[in-house]
Amino acid sequence: MDGQLITFTGVAAGMVAMPGADFAVVVRNALDSRRAGVAAAVGVAGGLLVHTALAVAGLAAVLVAVPALFGAVQLLGGAYLLYLGIRALVAVRRPAAAGSSTGSAATTRPDGAVLDPAVRLGTAQSLRQGFLTNALNPKAPVLFLSLLPQFVPAGQPALPRTLLLATMVVAMALVWFPAVALLVDRLGIWLRRPQVARALEAVTGALLTALGGILLVELALA
Repeated sequence: MDGQLITFTGVAAGMVAMPGADFAVVVRNALDSRRAGVAAAVGVAGGLLVHTALAVAGLAAVLVAVPALFGAVQLLGGAYLLYLGIRALVAVRRPAAAGSSTGSAATTRPDGAVLDPAVRLGTAQSLRQGFLTNALNPKAPVLFLSLLPQFVPAGQPALPRTLLLATMVVAMALVWFPAVALLVDRLGIWLRRPQVARALEAVTGALLTALGGILLVELALA
């Protein structure tokens, strides 16, 4: 039994499941529709694939070693999270679709929730949001660059082992985040009630805004 592999599985599972920007984006999209939530989840896994591939190829070391390049990624990542967060908070302030004069144009789900077509997300847009949220996370390359080598046993070739570890991380993301999206959709009859949906939108919007602001502040203070 490979003890290091078992330990890595626990560490990686905790890392993937830890609530953060990825989790918030998946939940927010899943509140819109099951398809949007799963698309965002797949996008997050795609972003993780980029980070793990960079770590395996050694390119993450270049990113860390070049402050200007790392700062550019941090700026883009912080700005994008800030954009998503503010957009979510603005959506909370919109009048409810059911109460508007154009409510007849809204879509009524089988669970009774009324969705405003003006704020529904397309599959491609959700996929892009999930991917960019993860891919533009500047701390992910540092994490993978420092984490993966620790679980390569002495004397073993590094490349096959790191490829295995990277594949495990992406596989966990492909299980966890779609499961989150499906759970949110399953609980849709409660979560999509106007007051609850707005509260969740406000919470995810505030979380994304805070995470984006923290990245930008860290960049400004660096």
